Amino acid sequence: MVKRVAIVGAGVSGLASIRSCLEEGLEPTCFERSADVGGLWMFSDHAEEGRASIYQSVFTNSSKEMMCFPDFPFPDDFPNFLHNSKLQEYITTFAREKNLLKYIRFETFVTRISKRDDFSITGQWDVTTEKDGKKESSVFDAVMICSGHHVYPNLPKESFPGLQRFKGKCIHSRDYKEPSVWRGKRVLVIGLGNSGCDIATELSHTAQQVIISSRSGSWVMSRVWDNGFPWDMVTITRFQTFLKNNLPTAISDWWYLRQMNARYKHENYGLMPLNGALRKEPVFNDELPARILCGTVSVKPNVKEFTETSAVFEDGTVFEAIDGVIFATGYSNAYPFLGDSILQSRNNEITLFKGIFPPQLEKATMAVIGLVQSLGAAIPTTDLQARWAAQVIKGTCTLPSVKDMMDDINEKMGKKLKWFGKGETIQTDYITYMDELATFIGAKPSVPWLFLTDPRLALEVFFGPCSPYQFRLVGPGKWPGARHAILTQWDRTLKPTATRAVRGPWKPCLFAKPLGILALPVLLVALFLVLS
Repeated sequence: MVKRVAIVGAGVSGLASIRSCLEEGLEPTCFERSADVGGLWMFSDHAEEGRASIYQSVFTNSSKEMMCFPDFPFPDDFPNFLHNSKLQEYITTFAREKNLLKYIRFETFVTRISKRDDFSITGQWDVTTEKDGKKESSVFDAVMICSGHHVYPNLPKESFPGLQRFKGKCIHSRDYKEPSVWRGKRVLVIGLGNSGCDIATELSHTAQQVIISSRSGSWVMSRVWDNGFPWDMVTITRFQTFLKNNLPTAISDWWYLRQMNARYKHENYGLMPLNGALRKEPVFNDELPARILCGTVSVKPNVKEFTETSAVFEDGTVFEAIDGVIFATGYSNAYPFLGDSILQSRNNEITLFKGIFPPQLEKATMAVIGLVQSLGAAIPTTDLQARWAAQVIKGTCTLPSVKDMMDDINEKMGKKLKWFGKGETIQTDYITYMDELATFIGAKPSVPWLFLTDPRLALEVFFGPCSPYQFRLVGPGKWPGARHAILTQWDRTLKPTATRAVRGPWKPCLFAKPLGILALPVLLVALFLVLS
């Protein structure tokens, strides 16, 4: 039986992996190059080599009920969307209460992971680490890579002619920390993702002028959705996923565009994606439309070229006297401690079965946790990934053949090309993906069975938010408090907002949106009959 498991990184993926290994009777050792847990969410006032880096004002894009560990709800008085310091507090509390800290070797970074000579028989790995200048090598039966994908910045300077002549300041968003150093400056932000929009809107309060350059546009969503509820509590439901996956494409695309444009017309703000029907990862920013209306932020197309002091855009307009450029151009997936051939099986792409397992390995003793990106929250996703991976490593679950895994990867790439416009993207549909993983370990809730045995819970599970607790209702790792957590999730959502008593807090009607959606075709049929 596999015993010793090396875990790289002590962020949320690493903590989920430690806990999952312990649940399966494995022996985890986690290596973390910093002095604390939290990974991406542990703020530092300067970017550190080999670690993810965030700016001081970062808040979560997922609400607390949708992003918690599935058996560890946030305190009910925590705000729905959390400042990074508040989330770091939660992560630290989780690590302590689950007694995970003793399995972590802090200020120790992994320099190399390689197959042992007898890997095809044992599946074992040589793991070399370094601490205080001293190197150490150990043998492990399995490896779980939890180092994240916000570490190595993508800085495509070669895509911008003339940039080498530009005399202003150039940084990646990874190095941005706070706005004071940009006071009174003229700033160009390249990239219309979450970081680019956050930085641009924050700078717009102190900088003289901010322009965002976007190649393809983005949908910009608000954290505040229908009736003032958190966006993900309203939109990430099994009912809506069922409709999206079963309605004709034309109707599904129409409904998607209608949702995205519900607050304002994106084309009027220069934000509209080039292909609006693609499910490109949306941006969450409540302030950007207002800053555009106030004239402190403008949106421009891609930069055609730079001069010494200005940027010329593809529409021919020019942004003069620029003081600095911030590249919010994302990150590259890189694992410098691994040989390329381990994760890349073709075309220099990272190819993983279900976004976790390298399909070509002779033994399934390596898992990548936390690389997948979906519209849902990272913490419950990594928790479910780690639970399945631990069972595969232990031998409780087995993977399909190499051919079947590659066929599945190819099929998924085709679907991703249709939905996201890129086959190799790490994006995926949240509920569909979570149900796939849950099925492997017997943790997927049966909605029909719930309607027969527990109708009240079934209504919440199907029509309400697909909160993490659903994946601890049944199967290995079942949590006795899951049912109660689901039935009380709206109470914890309203607790930090309904702080001035007016009337009793108003909770959403689970049937309101379904009835509204079903009423539309009925109305169209009735109109057709009247006119005919």
